[in-house]
Amino acid sequence: MPDIRLLQSPEAFPKYQIPIDWSLLQDGTLDDTQALVTAVVVALGTDRLASATDILPDPDSTDRAGWWGDMDAEELFNGWPIGTKLWLLKRAKIVGPEDPEGATITRVEQYISEALQPFVTHKICTSYDVEAWRVDKQQIDALVVIYRGPTRPVEMRFQVLWNEYDIERA
Repeated sequence: MPDIRLLQSPEAFPKYQIPIDWSLLQDGTLDDTQALVTAVVVALGTDRLASATDILPDPDSTDRAGWWGDMDAEELFNGWPIGTKLWLLKRAKIVGPEDPEGATITRVEQYISEALQPFVTHKICTSYDVEAWRVDKQQIDALVVIYRGPTRPVEMRFQVLWNEYDIERA
């Protein structure tokens, strides 16, 4: 688990990037509260390595994204691949279930679930719920609820916005 708290900057610019910084307490020390929330923000705000069978957003690119720290993570520190494949939707249209690749909302839910499953597998939380819905023609919102046994669940809302070729996660 992370040992510091990360916060999103409200003045995100450009639109497709979300600056995140360390949270400091009033005395200037690092805020180490809400480690689970920080871990979920990292998991959903990081590009996961695409598999060889995933369709990349740019047909002229072979860049499968990912993070170099995932290489041998399981063997080195019992880790898992970090991130989500939401980046694969960067140039996708929001479509319904009739599309050959399936509904975009379903893909958003699947990509988020794939990123969160290791938290259950490694007993960091007991379960989670993911629900996504279309807000308008260029936005899908997702609600993530993380359950930790008898303690109060952690509820987080994310947005996936389409703007021509850019994707934003908040």
